[in-house]
Amino acid sequence: MIKNRVFENCLNELSRLPGIGRKTAGRLALHVLKMKQEDVKRLAESIVYLKEKTVFCSVCGGISEAPVCSVCEDRYRVRSQICVVEEPKDIFIIENTGSYRGLYHVLGGKISPLDGIGPDELRIASLMERLESGEVTEVIMATNPDVEGETTAIYIARLLKRFPEVSVTKIASGVPIGSNLEHTDEVTLLKALEGRIRL
Repeated sequence: MIKNRVFENCLNELSRLPGIGRKTAGRLALHVLKMKQEDVKRLAESIVYLKEKTVFCSVCGGISEAPVCSVCEDRYRVRSQICVVEEPKDIFIIENTGSYRGLYHVLGGKISPLDGIGPDELRIASLMERLESGEVTEVIMATNPDVEGETTAIYIARLLKRFPEVSVTKIASGVPIGSNLEHTDEVTLLKALEGRIRL
């Protein structure tokens, strides 16, 4: 069996990243070996620079190069809407649609008792603080449509009842366009039936 401590060390570090198993880590490590030296250096520098220069926005919790992110600073955003997401990456996904012009709030995860994550581990208290001003009239729950995401959305919706002027909505979920009912799981189909609209 071939032993290479340097390769193994790289593989071990890569496999610590979320969603990267040992096989994928091995493929990535081999790909790095085939890259030009200057490309590898640029990749490494971009990772270090990301860590050194990127912070979490003190208002919404999204990623930023300044204490307050560009979305929160943008005076043209609709300040009466806050879209609640689980992770900073979710902001990029929604922004890519080009159709949402409100603000965001990142929870930093979702309620998951099995993983030891309760409401106190999430940025729920800071969301409540943002609503105290009375400027927000709608909170859009955009948590993932899994059990934990749904639980988190329901929990926050109950807390928001103390703000009667705030409407709590949830993004629709259901059968994706271009998919097939035959390959749709029961939970997704149930959500699609519950969220049906008039034609």
